[in-house]
Amino acid sequence: MAKTQDMTAMMKDMMGAFPVDTAAMEDAFKTTATLNEKLSHVALEAAEKSAEISSKWTKDTLAKLGEMSKAKAEPADYAKAMTDFASASAEVAAENMAAFAEIAKKVQMDTVELMMAAGKDMTEDATAAVKKATNDVTAAAKKAATK
Repeated sequence: MAKTQDMTAMMKDMMGAFPVDTAAMEDAFKTTATLNEKLSHVALEAAEKSAEISSKWTKDTLAKLGEMSKAKAEPADYAKAMTDFASASAEVAAENMAAFAEIAKKVQMDTVELMMAAGKDMTEDATAAVKKATNDVTAAAKKAATK
């Protein structure tokens, strides 16, 4: 009877002939983790500033509502108070929307800057990994050819 080949031993020999360097994967993981940390910092900073603007806007609105809700001597004073509140609210809304836009612009600029830097780092890491892998495979192929 024919004896079947031991595929496990054959796979071990083949994998041993072409060693895998896990350092490149570790470097890629570290680069990605660092990028995620920086992106999280940008997002959290933006959320904090947005919350501050929202809180201030709410406090200002409530203060103006307090002024508007006070009893007036003349009926026309109520109309004036409503007009003043609406006018002040529109002005504050424009200011706060501009502040939110500035936060969004900063987040966008910071994100693009981080992505450009990460792209450069990843390109350098990939180039180094491919060079090392090419050298390792070439050496393994030469070693296998001389056996």
